[in-house]
Amino acid sequence: MMFGKVIGSIWATQKEEGMDNLKLMVVQPIDFGGKPAGQTVIAADRIGAGVGEQVVISRGSPARALFGGRNVPIDAMIIGIVDSFDVASLDGTEDA
Repeated sequence: MMFGKVIGSIWATQKEEGMDNLKLMVVQPIDFGGKPAGQTVIAADRIGAGVGEQVVISRGSPARALFGGRNVPIDAMIIGIVDSFDVASLDGTEDA
């Protein structure tokens, strides 16, 4: 899984079978300080994430497993919208 921020959306009127009700969102992976941490990804979304929201993403086979036995061409899936988080620093104090 990875932590990211939704920075855009993709409008696609024609999609592969099985992707009919999925939004496609552009997500920038970020570290817990909010700094970019990798290349942007296109992630499928069926939980209603919006631009500007922080999200948790599952990638690869675990993302496809969310569709049961259906074969869908998904590499990344938004699996959670982050309301808040707490991260302890290496010295034991809270970072975020």
